[in-house]
Amino acid sequence: MKRRDTGSASGSTREVVVAMLFVSMLFFILGFVTWLNGSLIPYLKIVCDLSNFQALFVTFAFYIAYTVMALPSAAVLDRVGYKHGMVIGLGVMATGALLFIPAARSAAYPLFLLALFTLATGATLMQTAVNPYLVCIGSRESAAMRISIMGLFNKGAGVVVPLLFASLMLSGAGDVSDIALEAMGAAQKEALRAQLAERLVFPYLVMAGGLLLVMVIVHFSRLREITPEKDVDEVAVRRFGVLQFPQLVLGALALFVYVGVEVIAGDTIGLYGQQLNVQHFGVLTSYTMGFMVLGYLVGVVAIPRLLSQKTALVLSALLGILFTCGVLSGSATDAGLARVLLGWLGVPAVPDTVLYLALLGFANALVWPAIWPLALEGLGKYTAAGSALLVMGVAGGALLPMLYGHFSDAAHPQTAYAVMLPCYALILFYALKGHSLRRWGWGQANATPSGASTTGQESGASVQKEANS
Repeated sequence: MKRRDTGSASGSTREVVVAMLFVSMLFFILGFVTWLNGSLIPYLKIVCDLSNFQALFVTFAFYIAYTVMALPSAAVLDRVGYKHGMVIGLGVMATGALLFIPAARSAAYPLFLLALFTLATGATLMQTAVNPYLVCIGSRESAAMRISIMGLFNKGAGVVVPLLFASLMLSGAGDVSDIALEAMGAAQKEALRAQLAERLVFPYLVMAGGLLLVMVIVHFSRLREITPEKDVDEVAVRRFGVLQFPQLVLGALALFVYVGVEVIAGDTIGLYGQQLNVQHFGVLTSYTMGFMVLGYLVGVVAIPRLLSQKTALVLSALLGILFTCGVLSGSATDAGLARVLLGWLGVPAVPDTVLYLALLGFANALVWPAIWPLALEGLGKYTAAGSALLVMGVAGGALLPMLYGHFSDAAHPQTAYAVMLPCYALILFYALKGHSLRRWGWGQANATPSGASTTGQESGASVQKEANS
């Protein structure tokens, strides 16, 4: 539901800087809990004795919460405001982190999934609050700059968290690759599972304590509250009127497959590395996130000065296809590519096929911010409803990794990555043709549907509000 914010006028420079410090901390936390899943999946596979398909219910439980809880989160913000919504979101996230303790003690996978869903529910509420707050704490003209900075905090957390988690989980645990596990006896394997399960308690206990501390800090801070009020344009919007816009519907499909491939690249790389007997598989999500941060920096510098949003999307799709082909055909043993690209940094080498999977982070970085403005252009009074439809695309992060898990078990983990090829093909189609369609049916790309805006200016605030994921 669309909202216009009262009290959203730009504050003083000091107010904006202080608010940015608080919001950057919240974006780092959101990135921390989101990209922890990539490291968690291979450990839960061991602890709970799961197949690849079963282990990827981690991503399903986490990302489905964004789809299920988006509208309830908006209703909460309507009642309590953005600042208090952040506080409540942090409290719910802390509850989810605490649920990991009984889950680890019992090694009960359904309880782990409940904890993840609860954690993601709090993250959904906080995400719903901090994005519009970030737009409103300063001038609208500089909102894109603020969003870009916060995106770096969010993705930067994805680089740091696997390193911390792996150091806590693997220190002294020995070799826990699939090959090593198969060579263990039943008693030895059970002892290792119990050891790894117990090690999950401390990091999530610390996480819960940190979230509660930040909750208290935000609650007693002097962050300026922004009170939402209803938009008078809402009464004129037909319930299913958004479906008349091909650029929006196809954009939602493009976001669905994009979030799916982003999660596959970030959250299955550790699982894949474990199966290839990569010793430091627990930190492989950091490789994907590192390349994603690099892509984000390229976007900040190049768009729109050197690249248009459409061109950036075309290049992203082509790179996605190229790197996916590298994943499918690359060597699972030779690390020559990693030595060439990363050797000078002192980063541990990984097999070529794993590095191609990590490089998808670079290809994926610019897709989300490029699709949003193209999909919402010209929607006019349907911008709010269109934004809600695009948010539903997050469900791709819940469903497509499960599809990969199915084919990984049924065929082979490497060939299963072929599921990403049609996804990038759809993104490429949207970049080349789909975004320009204005009516269903070929040859009517420039027609303007009823209720649409001919300028697309009405969608600007919503694009800025949703530009970070």
